[in-house]
Amino acid sequence: MKQEENFITINNHLFFDTYAIFEIIKGNPNYKKYTSFKVITTKLNLFELFHGFLKTHNNGLAEYSLANYLRFAVDFDERVIREAARMKLALNKRNISMTDCIGYCFAKQLGIKFLTGDREFESLPNVEFVR
Repeated sequence: MKQEENFITINNHLFFDTYAIFEIIKGNPNYKKYTSFKVITTKLNLFELFHGFLKTHNNGLAEYSLANYLRFAVDFDERVIREAARMKLALNKRNISMTDCIGYCFAKQLGIKFLTGDREFESLPNVEFVR
C-alpha cells in the first residue's frame, strides 16, 4: 500500500502496533510525524514491546516503555476476538501474530488506521504502512 502524505483519522487517533512503537522509541525519522497522533494500542502489544526490549537485555528501556505506553492500552471486546481469529485462519500462510490480528481488527472496529511497518500488512486496507 502506498503511503499517503495526508491521511484522515478519527479524532487524530491511530492504532499503534508493536512495530510502530519500537520504531518511535528507536527514533526512526519516518515515524516522527506520527508522534503527534493519539495512540491506541493493547496490553498484548505492550507485552510484545516489553519482551522485545528484554530480549536485547535493555531492562531499563523495557520498564520505561511499559510505564510510558500503558496509559494508551485499550481493552477490546469479543467481536474483535472473533474477527481476529477468523483473520488469522484466513491468512495462515502469512506470518501474522495473534496480537497483530487483534490490533488490526480492533483498529477497523474503531474506524482508525493501523500503523505498522510489518510487511505482512503492506497490501491490506486500513493500514498506514511505514518502514
